Amino acid sequence: MSARIILTAVFAGLIAGLFAWGGHMAKTTPLILAAEVYENAAPAAPQHSHAPAVPEPQQWEPAEGLQRNLFTLLADIVTGIGFAFMLTGAIALSGRTVDARLGMAWGLAGFAVFFAAPSLGLAPELPGMQAASLGARQAWWLATAAATAAAIAVIAFQPRPVIKALGVALLALPHVVGAPHHDAVPGALPAELAAEFAAATLVMTGLFWLVLGGLTGYFYRRFERP
Repeated sequence: MSARIILTAVFAGLIAGLFAWGGHMAKTTPLILAAEVYENAAPAAPQHSHAPAVPEPQQWEPAEGLQRNLFTLLADIVTGIGFAFMLTGAIALSGRTVDARLGMAWGLAGFAVFFAAPSLGLAPELPGMQAASLGARQAWWLATAAATAAAIAVIAFQPRPVIKALGVALLALPHVVGAPHHDAVPGALPAELAAEFAAATLVMTGLFWLVLGGLTGYFYRRFERP
């Protein structure tokens, strides 16, 4: 069983990661580069202290062009394999038989857990966009993903209507509490660019999870012992 899970996750995650990288190169990376132009052109905050300014330490970043593209490829493959392990593990724990078609349904569930539900409160962000504190956003994102995963499992696998109703309530709970937000302040980033990035990210992430789910179902069936 462990070899089946490992082989499924590696093959499915590798192919899905390559697919995601192609989508990023075609759609989202150009938007990120455009947003960085606005971010770098934004005026620095005024210094109210008479003390000499202390330069901030420089953080390493990959060089533009080939190096950045290769690091994006590496990140997409690692992310794809990581999500594939989670998806394959969930399928194995469920004990259900899957194929490519049913795997796509599992992929849609992963899309709902890790993107759709959190994005209802925290939209995809471009460089230079204003946001609440990172810690608050991470905590709400993790809580929302966990609640959504539990709710989907309850709704899909529990036969009792009362338990399903509790799953629906759990699905709505993070959004009733609400995501952390910041005070609205005018920024330099055009709203059209942010909207285009959100739409492109929604489509690309949905396709990624469909591909990942379909491949996971296919390889999980393919590597089943006779």
